[in-house]
Amino acid sequence: MEFVDKVKLFVKAGDGGDGAVAFLREKFRPRGGPAGGDGGKGGDVIFVATKNKHTLYDLKFQKHLKAENGRPGGGKKKHGKKGRDLIVEVPVGTVIKDAQTGEVIADLTEDGQRVVVARGGRGGLGNARFATPTNRAPRYATKGKKGEERWIVLELKSIADVGLVGFPNAGKSTLINRLSNAKAEVAPYPFTTRKPNLGVVGYDDFFSIVIADIPGLIEGAHKGKGLGHEFLRHVERTKALAFILDASDFAERDPVEAFETLRKELKEYSPELLKKPQIVVLNKVDAVSDRSRLDDLEKVFRERYDLPVVKVSGLTGEGLEELKYLLRELVEKAKAQSS
Repeated sequence: MEFVDKVKLFVKAGDGGDGAVAFLREKFRPRGGPAGGDGGKGGDVIFVATKNKHTLYDLKFQKHLKAENGRPGGGKKKHGKKGRDLIVEVPVGTVIKDAQTGEVIADLTEDGQRVVVARGGRGGLGNARFATPTNRAPRYATKGKKGEERWIVLELKSIADVGLVGFPNAGKSTLINRLSNAKAEVAPYPFTTRKPNLGVVGYDDFFSIVIADIPGLIEGAHKGKGLGHEFLRHVERTKALAFILDASDFAERDPVEAFETLRKELKEYSPELLKKPQIVVLNKVDAVSDRSRLDDLEKVFRERYDLPVVKVSGLTGEGLEELKYLLRELVEKAKAQSS
């Protein structure tokens, strides 16, 4: 499924049904009087956050969303049926804005949270409502009100629990495939990943987290080079960061140097990014001839940066179980910080 994190939509609530003009005509009630019922209210357009969705892909091709109109009133003071509400599910972390003014309509941060973005029109009044002692047979009713309509923009603020951050070819796509149900493209050249791939990591107690394989960046990303701001915008929307570093004998960069460059790019874009909980993942350890070098690297990251370190191989599966539970601890720490 394609990752979509921003869409523009036109939403239209249902119009209210018209009130009816009717008179009671029954054999034993020759003077039954006005009996026109009210029209039904138009349906609302309601957005609901759900943890079961992680992308706005479902809405990419639905540019117009419309709720049902209310039904007109009937004779014998029958009230018109209310129009059905249109319920639209979006991922938790979706921000809804008015497309014209930029005003934030809602920030859906919790599972089940809902907001009415367009209210249905009121139903019109039937002629029975207008009967008075001096006007016992009114021959008029009112029209239903139009439902609200507007253009809105949906944008995902939070796309995942953990963002996998690293240079191209650091092995992020392979890791997300091994840890979750994702099917990220893997190839031995830069920028295989151009948009985030999301995967769900499940645990025995039914706990789960969402990890995002963020597109790889290059030096100068904060200035817009490479995938630039697109990459950094996605990082901003994760709760925690896992730095994926190529520790193999064939790595293009020393892991510490690569880590420093990644941190610099994040800081230049937004210093707030470095306040997120972090871990270091030394990847591709299956291609390391001197394993003592890994111990030295681990010592540097623990002592210099005070960060947890895990050594893994996306190819052989070494260390993945440890990484899986370290990611869970990372997410729980992030949630504790935000509460």
